[in-house]
Amino acid sequence: MEFFFQYLVAGITYGTIYAIVAIGFNIIYNATGIINFAQGEFVMLGGMTAVTLNQFLPLPLAILAAVVITTIIGAIIEIVFIRWLHKPSVLRMVIITIGVSILIREIALHIWGESVKALPYFTGSSESSINLGGVYISSQVLWVIGIGGLAVAALTAFFNLTMLGWQMRACAANRDAARLCGIGAKNMVTLSFMISAAIGAIGGAVVCPITYVQYDSGAPLAIKGFTVAILGGLGNSTAAVGAGMILGILESFSIMVLPTAYKEAISIAILLAILFVKPSGIFGSAEAARLKEF
Repeated sequence: MEFFFQYLVAGITYGTIYAIVAIGFNIIYNATGIINFAQGEFVMLGGMTAVTLNQFLPLPLAILAAVVITTIIGAIIEIVFIRWLHKPSVLRMVIITIGVSILIREIALHIWGESVKALPYFTGSSESSINLGGVYISSQVLWVIGIGGLAVAALTAFFNLTMLGWQMRACAANRDAARLCGIGAKNMVTLSFMISAAIGAIGGAVVCPITYVQYDSGAPLAIKGFTVAILGGLGNSTAAVGAGMILGILESFSIMVLPTAYKEAISIAILLAILFVKPSGIFGSAEAARLKEF
């Protein structure tokens, strides 16, 4: 039973990480109706930038500066690569965002090289852990779960209770109608990229002490995050948490019956199964099923 609960805690931890990435996908989808496959690179940039700045700044200031820098990069990406497009197709947006992901990855390789980097634990150390009934939990795991929960609550409140959130959702539903109502659709799209980049950077900084970070660590996270977003239903950040838990726990327990090398294949298998069986996701609406057409 001790092993069971240890695997369960590990699954919840990884599920929270995947959920944070999925939330970034959902933010942009809610505002634009498009999928940003460069979302994993925001997580990588947040972690790598925080590690670099932590050499000169205290950890809280380094993380804050990394989030600000990544947020600005998110705005630049939207302005340079997205804003000038007129009613782009899903296929075109997928190709563009994948291209942006590759570009960011190569720039990161040039700046930071191939070395693996990590931030120090926010509290405690990697050697210390909390013993709860034989289950050892790192203090950083509690930070990951806590900040992930706060992000979901804040974004849910933002999209459902604020005027700005309603305007972003209106742009996703019908951009032309939103313009007729006086909403600056282009600014809403830019804002969605900025919020998504900020969330990704926060997630990257929080998980960096546990998972470490490398120039190419964004792409695998993007695949896992996209799987969770589809599993929970595109646009539903609350459901992304539950879907993240499902994927994280399945991956964690899979090593009991399968070699570790097969762990990465689980998310791909789940993604393909969902796209074939229920494209709208477990908690999603039929609107999200339009990805099946692509």
